[in-house]
Amino acid sequence: MTLALRIHELGGPGVLRPESVQVGHPGPEELRIRHTAIGLNYIDVYFRTGLYAGPDLPFVAGIEAAGVVEAVGDNVSEFAVGDRVAYASGPLGAYSGSRLMPADRVVALPDGVDDRTAAAVLLKGMTAQYLLKQTRPVGPGDTILFHAASGGVGLLACQWAHHLGATVIGTVGSHEKAELARAHGCHYPIVYTEEDFVEAVDRITEGAGVPVVYDSVGQATFMRSLDCLAPRGHMVSFGQSSGAVEPFSIGILSQKGSLTLTRPVLGTYTAERADLVSTADDLFDVLARGILQVRIGQTFALHDARSAHEALESRATSGSTLLLPAEDDA
Repeated sequence: MTLALRIHELGGPGVLRPESVQVGHPGPEELRIRHTAIGLNYIDVYFRTGLYAGPDLPFVAGIEAAGVVEAVGDNVSEFAVGDRVAYASGPLGAYSGSRLMPADRVVALPDGVDDRTAAAVLLKGMTAQYLLKQTRPVGPGDTILFHAASGGVGLLACQWAHHLGATVIGTVGSHEKAELARAHGCHYPIVYTEEDFVEAVDRITEGAGVPVVYDSVGQATFMRSLDCLAPRGHMVSFGQSSGAVEPFSIGILSQKGSLTLTRPVLGTYTAERADLVSTADDLFDVLARGILQVRIGQTFALHDARSAHEALESRATSGSTLLLPAEDDA
């Protein structure tokens, strides 16, 4: 038996229930993984509330973790018992001491990346990779706007975009978070509670606007973000922490300068194993070279996932958040 946080009904953080579940032996093309660190992500909230459709109830929450291979099923040649591994994709079930996982969704961890770093960075880091290098590649001469710049994805994206030569404007909720974002490569942190971010972008770019906005906030920022874009600019909406974007007429995109809009998700960019491995390898490379510094802002015991969700939704977190299983949870 292992400890798992199961959801029997959709709703607030209180629906996360610690329970003992049976894991069993891996089937063909599966691994059994003992978790050492589990990543907390806003997508976990979406599945918990039903904003994103999850598996049939009840289900175990969580999409990202690192750990050690305990058992290997038939037809698996890439992994062996004792290997250090991580994953950042479905099927859900990461909020547990151990679990079964399809081997083709798992990546091996290099020696230079410890388990906690992997659980803190894999989903967020691969998200930053596809946003900045695939969805709308950035480079020297680009000035970008990245919302939630002090969050888990934001801190990584600021560093990576800075390394790629871009000038980074970011929105944050406090002066403390502004300094954190600045220390991680954000050239112009905007405290949105004190300054209108549209006006700030206009001032910083001297009226030119930015060629791309990366927005994981959604409802609270989406429409005004369009006003930050230069003609033929790109709106990349990759999350909705403040709520879903309300329906709107696509004519707005033409009125505001022939803008383009995309709503990408990591799963599409890593659906093929070769793409998953190459994206993860790119992330591990910049980690090894010291280009990205991973900030684990807070940790919670696995059984206290409810408190972790409450902190995340109240914007009381910064950087990455981990859930840590106890030794007897597996």
